[in-house]
Amino acid sequence: HLNRGKDQAADFFPSSRFRSLFYRPDVIQLVLTTLDGTEALRLADLAAGHKGTEGTADITAHLPPVVTIVSPADLAAAAVGGNVTIRFTVRTTADAPVTAVRALVDGRPPEQARGLDLTAVGAVTPAPDGSEIREIVVRVPAKDCEVSILAENRNAVSVAATVRLKGAAASAPVGGTAGTPGAGEFVAKPKLYVLSVGVGAYADAKDIPQLHFAAKDATDFSAVLKAQAGGLYREVEVKVLTDAGATRDDIVDGLDWIQKQTTSRDVAIVFLSGHGDNDTNGAYSYLPQNFDPLKWKRTAVSYTDIQSTLRGIAGKALFFIDTCHSGNVDGSALRRGNGPDINRVVNELSSAENGVIVFTASTGRQYALEDAAWGNGAFTKAVVEGLTGKADFGHTGRITVNMLDLYISERVKDLTGGRQTPTTTKPATVPDFPVAAVSK
Repeated sequence: HLNRGKDQAADFFPSSRFRSLFYRPDVIQLVLTTLDGTEALRLADLAAGHKGTEGTADITAHLPPVVTIVSPADLAAAAVGGNVTIRFTVRTTADAPVTAVRALVDGRPPEQARGLDLTAVGAVTPAPDGSEIREIVVRVPAKDCEVSILAENRNAVSVAATVRLKGAAASAPVGGTAGTPGAGEFVAKPKLYVLSVGVGAYADAKDIPQLHFAAKDATDFSAVLKAQAGGLYREVEVKVLTDAGATRDDIVDGLDWIQKQTTSRDVAIVFLSGHGDNDTNGAYSYLPQNFDPLKWKRTAVSYTDIQSTLRGIAGKALFFIDTCHSGNVDGSALRRGNGPDINRVVNELSSAENGVIVFTASTGRQYALEDAAWGNGAFTKAVVEGLTGKADFGHTGRITVNMLDLYISERVKDLTGGRQTPTTTKPATVPDFPVAAVSK
């Protein structure tokens, strides 16, 4: 809550906007042992090589832009499947000019955007609060939707400014009723693309613990989604990479494939099972079959590769990540050290600017468990069961993101006796939607 004087409304920023500055799980861990916040910060900064200023930085020196949509009005009727001009104001601090503006439709990049103007529109005079009026033309689908605008400066990305638009449901089509397709009207089902990767048999068996079910997890996950062809999806294209077929080059090529193939009308799902770890700089990587700890940059699949792919996908994007394994439910550890902090990855991918729905097998530095009695990891077993119908709590014939989240959470807790806590994180800009259909 940042006051701006008695004659102007205050600004409100969620703490997530300052994640790069204040996300410090290393400090929290030390607080629990030192019982002294100042000492914990000093020790954490010393260990991380910081200068000791991060924890006491003036937040007003790190503010993101502020965006407000001027027009169209909320719930306005938009051109069905046409272009809509979004007029908005953007305000930023003098020392951090706006470097990018982005539009999202239902949380994902629009099919087509043109006319982006990073200067004031026409002869509009800047507002007294120092903001500028700008506009962007966004192509919207033939249905109700939400359009969000985000601006970025060197500090962070703004909070999304969102407007709801009425599409096809605003009027009755010929031969039909309001909100439903007309008689003879063609409604294209989405296409589903799945990249499923599982590595358990690593080339470096001496330094990297082997996993029993990671490859089978990837195969089982892809099979249950392949069966969705002809139901919710008109087609399902699956690329499965396991063990020797899941080298770094194979996985990067797979990421390239799914980004290029997915259109704005489609759904893309990436599934990773195996080991994940942090490099010496604390950056997360997925470990492919040919990973070499001595050649990290050349042989690991970096988080940057994963993030840029998921962020660039035109359609809806879901990410299932199961990369913090232990060997089995008796807790034998297969990770080196403390393992990666998966929370950082989840927080970044599921932020509004990335717009990815993330399902994770475990939180923080928990282990993800696998067991021969299940024939899978606990997480994958719950996902597969949920997608085959057990997550259809309301018997509607469709399983949505939220329904799958609920089932996975409860099922993994039952399987592991509460020792593993899966999470699902969905951006506020992405509405709930069905991911699978169930035969009745």
